[in-house]
Amino acid sequence: MSVLSAVPFLKPVHVRSPRSSPGGQRRHTLPASEFRCLSPEDAVSVFEIEREAFISVSGDCPLHLDEIRHFLNLCPELSLGWFEEGRLVAFIIGSLWDQARLSQAALSLHRPQGSAVHIHVLAVHRGCRQQGKGSILMWRYLQYLRGLPAARRALLMCQRFLVPFYQKCGFRALGPCAVTVGDLAFVEMEQAVRGHAFMRRNSGC
Repeated sequence: MSVLSAVPFLKPVHVRSPRSSPGGQRRHTLPASEFRCLSPEDAVSVFEIEREAFISVSGDCPLHLDEIRHFLNLCPELSLGWFEEGRLVAFIIGSLWDQARLSQAALSLHRPQGSAVHIHVLAVHRGCRQQGKGSILMWRYLQYLRGLPAARRALLMCQRFLVPFYQKCGFRALGPCAVTVGDLAFVEMEQAVRGHAFMRRNSGC
């Protein structure tokens, strides 16, 4: 509920930091920073970050653990995780939607024939907040979507206090969202993306 071309997203992006052993020789390390699509094996780490980020603010999570697994099994190519030294620090999970606006059904469905990417959740680990990681990850995700032939626009719903953040990411407000969760009301937001004919089979995701 939240200068590179799309080419870097055809393979996972790694930035390595050389490490030296006590004897001065370089030893193998995990990538210092890696962006890749998530898999069902990442679900528990995703849920831990999401639960901490949302429970204290809204009292509930956009996606529960079984729903995270559901989407990462159905459409892992519509997710993106940011890993540092092998540890997940931020993520986005999306699915396809086939209507002009979001409805209650959009919370649990993936419509493979849809052209709108519904961004269910963007969350950052508590130890990595206030570092701009949320906006950086969203920018990378939108660049990635521009390389997917099916994607024409991105949709999300957020609470009103988050509208300025998403506007800075290029989204525009469509008005009140038809979806409600308990007593919470949301603003629906949209950004156009353009699909290009990159071959999905070449994707590193």
